[in-house]
Amino acid sequence: MAKKTFSIISLGCFRNTYDSEVIIKRFQNKGYRYVCEASQALDLMIINTCGFIEEAKKESLTLIREALSLKRKGRIKRILVSGCLSQRYRNELRKSLPQVDEFKGVEEFEIGFESGLKLTTKNSAFVKISEGCINCCSFCAIPLIKGSLKSRPSKDIIREVRFLNDRGVKEINIIGQDITSWGKDLGKSRGFSRLLASIEEAADKVSWIRLIYTHPKHFSSELIEMIGKSAKICNYIDLPIQHINDKILKSMNRGISSDKLISLIKKIRKTIPKVALRSSIIVGFPGENNKDFQELKDFLKFIKFERLGVFVYSREEGTRAYDFVPQVHPATKKKRQRLLMEQQKDIVAEFNKGLLDKKISVLIEERQNSTFIGRSEYDAPEVDGQVFVKRKGLKIGHIYQLKITDYFGYDLIAE
Repeated sequence: MAKKTFSIISLGCFRNTYDSEVIIKRFQNKGYRYVCEASQALDLMIINTCGFIEEAKKESLTLIREALSLKRKGRIKRILVSGCLSQRYRNELRKSLPQVDEFKGVEEFEIGFESGLKLTTKNSAFVKISEGCINCCSFCAIPLIKGSLKSRPSKDIIREVRFLNDRGVKEINIIGQDITSWGKDLGKSRGFSRLLASIEEAADKVSWIRLIYTHPKHFSSELIEMIGKSAKICNYIDLPIQHINDKILKSMNRGISSDKLISLIKKIRKTIPKVALRSSIIVGFPGENNKDFQELKDFLKFIKFERLGVFVYSREEGTRAYDFVPQVHPATKKKRQRLLMEQQKDIVAEFNKGLLDKKISVLIEERQNSTFIGRSEYDAPEVDGQVFVKRKGLKIGHIYQLKITDYFGYDLIAE
């Protein structure tokens, strides 16, 4: 008897990618056969949705409707919608999309270490160490969707790290809504630093450990020192600051002032001279006037984040900021986003220019014809740039010291 077939569409962030890998393993354990190409005829289509901001919600709904169209044509027998959108709007979705067979949220799939199939590459893996968040930023819907911080037990995390280590994974990306808060719900004030030390010890065969989603409010001096001394933890830190104006930071409930943000960034760069900092910015937050935006623009030009994501403020129902006034006009938000990204292009070009004729570590992940494609230590999977190498004899999954010869946009060329 042929196994039932299923496929999954994973939307949104790294945490969703991780959850999708766990979902795949769960259904494989139930006897289903995973099909990578979702356009094939299927017994089950799973859509792991994102419901964080308006654009993500629209994308999720579009894909659900496309799947329903395939169901009507007989290409799909059943549809399961999971993830943040389903968690947040389950009752509304059941009424508006009754043809969907099942809705599940984000808490109904147990975190598991034994994911057999990676949606990234077999050489790079995500390890989720927590769910939910305790920071309660006024703009953020995550606590409404996932609740407060729930730290994953350290023994389960280390077990998964050892599992990946034994399978030859070269890069482990530590993820969570805010990984620096890990353990605070368990009464562990120095929890994350100690957990990271245990992860590093368990990952003795892993080359890179990457930290993604850290909160500047919880970024300790101990953690900075650890990264600076480690040969394994990447000189790459994802540090979303969201803004620099004190009025806006307070309205966002970020729990940190501009002076402390600047002091933290300077300390990181002094302790880790070769660090690449990624940050995220929100433009058009309620009350952000032209002067506030100019302060942000000038700061970013001065501080020069090596990697930067700029997002327009999304007004999310249920959040405290939803009723804040005055709201910024959508056209103004888009213009401010464009201005910051244009400025960032020059900053990235300056950083890449500084790498010319220097050797950097590159993880080779794929080959297209005669060109190998990889990522540097300064680039996280999916969100940052790539390194293109025209050279024979390289092996997928190996890390090489390669000389940078050129760059274009956010990508590098090496030999």
